[in-house]
Amino acid sequence: MCDELDVLNDLASLPADPPVMRDICPQCCRPTRVCYCSSIPNPPLSPKSRIILLQHPAEEKRCLRTATMLQLGLETNKCLVFKGKRFPGRYNHLNEILCAPNTLLLYPSRTAVDINEIADEKDNTSYNIVLIDGTWPQAKAIYTGSPVLHDIKQIKLLTNSTSNYIIRTQPADGCLSTLETAAHALSILERNDTYNDKLLEPLKTMCQFQLENGAVSHQSKEFRIKNNSYPKLIGRRLNKVLKTAETVRNS
Repeated sequence: MCDELDVLNDLASLPADPPVMRDICPQCCRPTRVCYCSSIPNPPLSPKSRIILLQHPAEEKRCLRTATMLQLGLETNKCLVFKGKRFPGRYNHLNEILCAPNTLLLYPSRTAVDINEIADEKDNTSYNIVLIDGTWPQAKAIYTGSPVLHDIKQIKLLTNSTSNYIIRTQPADGCLSTLETAAHALSILERNDTYNDKLLEPLKTMCQFQLENGAVSHQSKEFRIKNNSYPKLIGRRLNKVLKTAETVRNS
């Protein structure tokens, strides 16, 4: 019995094997094996307008988020990120931005105007383009809980484009990631397709890496519902999102 205890004590005193750590890229924070930094615009792009991201805290936990690509693809002062659930919150500087006359909120409300109408004004104005970064329910909650957003001129992005974020299921056809939405908006307002082309390269690279390592290409929930291949019942929340997307497309 004593010998057995000695053996157990010896085993207990052995140091645990250190965890196998993957090398992480210090810039994109992805494993170096699937780093997409080679696809980031170099030097970063510098549009006249700037992107203001109101980011739900849950987005920071996503391992495959696109906001980081946007931050890296644009000069530092051209993409500002504010985290929270209600705004302006503790950000005094943000309140000044949200109340500025050249600020636009990209949000598909009934009063939102087509972003192309803003671009057609041809007054060479630089804009603060506010985007809410989160799922549709999170974005709606942020909008509802932030009265200052209700007074901003609202714009919408009408596009038939299919998302390049093919490893993630979008709720409806035409739904785009944060990166894609910002890239499309900048291309329209700056009248330069370079923003759309170059900013989306990291997303395409990341998706290709994922597909090569076991991920599968996803169709939108709306597409699968229309083709009778959606495996679940359509809940109230999804039904509302689909109706909103349809309304925006037809407006």
